[in-house]
Amino acid sequence: MDFTRRNILALGSGAFAVATFAGLPAYASKTDDAIAAFTGGAGVTDGGVVMTAPEIAENGNTVPVAVSAPGAVSIMVLATGNPTPAVATFNFGPLAGARSGSTRIRLAKTQDVIAIAKMEDGTFRRAGATVKVTIGGCGG
Repeated sequence: MDFTRRNILALGSGAFAVATFAGLPAYASKTDDAIAAFTGGAGVTDGGVVMTAPEIAENGNTVPVAVSAPGAVSIMVLATGNPTPAVATFNFGPLAGARSGSTRIRLAKTQDVIAIAKMEDGTFRRAGATVKVTIGGCGG
């Protein structure tokens, strides 16, 4: 069979498309992977967690975030658009006076910030907010 330049170009483009899209499942969302590792694959429901984050952050280097969840054993905070989404995990013992924590995080760009809380009964709760960043904090 003789191949024309058009046939070779079509085969090459098709092979490139297959190679590109076949690898997508291997690059599953790092955020989903972090949540699955924290929850052990259990379902997460909305509510039961209060998260405070600014709607607009002028500088992504220091974005204040506070979380609280009465009855939580631990709370994980994730920034979905960062190269490493898991930014903080707060663990609470049985004598903890308040099940809350606050920190300043770095955000690379406008993105969602999510808090997942593991409750004493083994369930998982969730809260989230979108933070608009005007100057990114994770370099370029």
